[in-house]
Amino acid sequence: MITVALPKGGLLKDSIQLLQSVGLDFSAFLDPANRQLEIWDASRTAKGLLVRNYDVPVYVEYGQAQLGVVGYDILREKQPQVAHLADLQFGHCRMSVAVRASSPYRSALELPPHCRVASKFVNCASEFFNHLDLPVDIVPLYGSVELGPITGMSEAIVDLVATGRTLKDNHLIELDQLFESTARLIAHPLSYRLNSDGLRDRIEQIRAVQ
Repeated sequence: MITVALPKGGLLKDSIQLLQSVGLDFSAFLDPANRQLEIWDASRTAKGLLVRNYDVPVYVEYGQAQLGVVGYDILREKQPQVAHLADLQFGHCRMSVAVRASSPYRSALELPPHCRVASKFVNCASEFFNHLDLPVDIVPLYGSVELGPITGMSEAIVDLVATGRTLKDNHLIELDQLFESTARLIAHPLSYRLNSDGLRDRIEQIRAVQ
């Protein structure tokens, strides 16, 4: 039996459609009336777990799921011990530095040393500013990060941007892009090496429909 960790939110529908194309049906997770977090495929050869995007690599790393679908942003932030298998080419977004549109800054390098930068992606933000050799104070925020600059708590934010609509609606602009992110297929390393339950065959089927 193969267990697949699926992410709640924006990646779920495309993840389920991808798995349906290789014969694994977890579409019950899309039913608004569904409250189950664990369901079986109709063939009873695979099980799906519905978890937060941030938790997908945890379930895979610890072996409770052999496969998972997760955003690259989460992999960059958490650096989990998982096998990175494929770029699934959906869930396109970017990790960016943003500030108030009224601010004088038009590049991350123009930010003042030791200014505050709000982000839930603390490690990604730290890595970026360390690379710039610009010391900043990273403020962890896990809700509406845009409120950091709006309230004056931070000069800037580091956050995911898809269409840019949220930034625009809150009078923020992008300065620099850290990296692009898409959904990725990951696997439990030992299960992948041992080819447990024909795991590699499933992976090759997924790769073939890309």
